[in-house]
Amino acid sequence: MRLTNFLRNVGEWSKKYANLPDSYIKRAMEKTHWKSPRGLPQYLPKDIKKKNYRYTMNRPWTEEFLQENNRPRKKVFVEPIKDWSFFRGDKVEILVGKDKGKVGIVNYIVQERNWVCVEGLNVHFKTIGQMDDYPGVMTTNENPLLVTSQVSLIDPSDNKPTKVEWRFTEQGDRVRVSVRTGRILPIPPAAFETVDYKVKAGYPEQEKDSISTNVTQVTFEPKLKTFEMDLMEAYGLAK
Repeated sequence: MRLTNFLRNVGEWSKKYANLPDSYIKRAMEKTHWKSPRGLPQYLPKDIKKKNYRYTMNRPWTEEFLQENNRPRKKVFVEPIKDWSFFRGDKVEILVGKDKGKVGIVNYIVQERNWVCVEGLNVHFKTIGQMDDYPGVMTTNENPLLVTSQVSLIDPSDNKPTKVEWRFTEQGDRVRVSVRTGRILPIPPAAFETVDYKVKAGYPEQEKDSISTNVTQVTFEPKLKTFEMDLMEAYGLAK
């Protein structure tokens, strides 16, 4: 049951790029099927909400995702992955399809389905706006690839595909390590980029943002006093 509920959640790395709070994502995904009448004593307050979603290439907080989940669809079984090892900016090799053997950069992640997209590879072509007197516009879209069997990370020491596992360094840092050579595969900087900034330090402070100096300032002073003793001192009350 815990595993089933875990797989229903939005993947951590799927939502990091959007830089949205979890409360907003939850509110955007919620869809109420039935709600008991309010204000009547014979009805208990109860809401029946949609719990099972079919995740697609569209993000769960978008209108396209909600439209795709308006109709019943066949259940998709996803292989659970204990430690996610693919990130935006990773160099990978495609193992299947027409682009088998080609190397590219991961530019999109759908962690809920174990999918990644490789920039410029494994694409399909689509014509938009075609009419009798207009040929339309040709667009390309990357098809998703399964991280479990269709792509492999590249070992930076020899530029060959390899399996990875997570280990700890002597300093206590958790890193990806090539099983074949033991080389550490650092997480690329693109994995931490969002739609708002490349790095956190470069985010411009807005009018309603808390100033970083105020946030980092330590204002709490621990004291060996009870709550009552603190109030007595604040109001000048004698014991």
